[in-house]
Amino acid sequence: MVVWVGDWLGDLVFWGAVSWGASTLLLHLTPSSYFYCSSSSSSFFYYTFTAFWSVAALTIFLLPKFKVGVRGRAVLITGCDTGIGNALALHLDKMGLVVVAGVLEEAGEGAELLRREGSERLHVLQLDVTCPDQLSAAARRLPHLLPQGTLWGLVNNAGLQASGQVEWVPLHTYRRLIEVNVLGTVAATKTFLPWLRRARGRVVNISSVAGIIGSRLISPYTLTKFAVEGFSDSLRQEMRAWGVGVSVIEPGNFTAATNISTAEGVRVRAEEMWACMGEGVRRDYGRDTFQTITSLMMQNAQSGYRDVTPVVETVTAALTEWSPRARYRVVDGYYFVKVTAARYLPEWLFDLLYLGPRVTPRPLLTSYTPPS
Repeated sequence: MVVWVGDWLGDLVFWGAVSWGASTLLLHLTPSSYFYCSSSSSSFFYYTFTAFWSVAALTIFLLPKFKVGVRGRAVLITGCDTGIGNALALHLDKMGLVVVAGVLEEAGEGAELLRREGSERLHVLQLDVTCPDQLSAAARRLPHLLPQGTLWGLVNNAGLQASGQVEWVPLHTYRRLIEVNVLGTVAATKTFLPWLRRARGRVVNISSVAGIIGSRLISPYTLTKFAVEGFSDSLRQEMRAWGVGVSVIEPGNFTAATNISTAEGVRVRAEEMWACMGEGVRRDYGRDTFQTITSLMMQNAQSGYRDVTPVVETVTAALTEWSPRARYRVVDGYYFVKVTAARYLPEWLFDLLYLGPRVTPRPLLTSYTPPS
């Protein structure tokens, strides 16, 4: 897998423009007598531009190599039952960090795996981010688990996913995802931020490329990740004065590796959607269309990369780099191009390229008039 970090490209373009401007200014400030012919002035410009941009590029790529000392530092991770959180907890533990792994099911398989594979530095903690009592209990326990009572990092990883067209998804599904993915992130951050401020530590929020570009069939998940992106920007600006780094991780498709969505889960939610759907909406879309799209969603639940290592390594970078980036995008070439296209192409052109021509669903031949 090729991992692209989008901010690097943006920085390279920005400093390329700055280098171009600086070289142009230097050329105009240099006395003309210095140049014996017009070609020498052109050579001067391109040499200075190349030198400026090379220094900037070297700085961009070398800066991540400078790390903070991590041994003995403590990190709390939410959502460690499976997937990214589980793998990250074990990875940081092996690096020598003290890890507090929050799990939804303290007696579940994921929690048992952490106890079995982790060292004495890894502490498994019952932590439902939507439960104020559990957050308060975790805050009370922290001083007894952490070295010198300090918390260096918080990784907000707990999250849910749901799929379906907007008209199909019940409102309570939207509320549930907002409660976990958005309000859970806010609640955990507010609970542990005093420790992080005192340590001048790090907050790392797990977002998604779905927080950069909207996609059909995952609107509940998309709207929560857009919210996480905005929340992270506000928090980063507020914590700047305290020396706390705030980063967002934007993975591509790692569904198969994380089990955030499963084919069986999609099937169960599809039955619920059909049962909750209004009669007019059922008639307009039709059972055949619904089943076809449900099959597509079940396939999507098993798609993507099956190894979360790139995401784990990127979160580790956000926690340990001397100068952490605001955003880390963990995507392959396909998503890199898609995100770039979504940002810079007109929406109609992007939709045409990635969705194809507009096709009216066949059941709409029978019209439906909504109740007044």
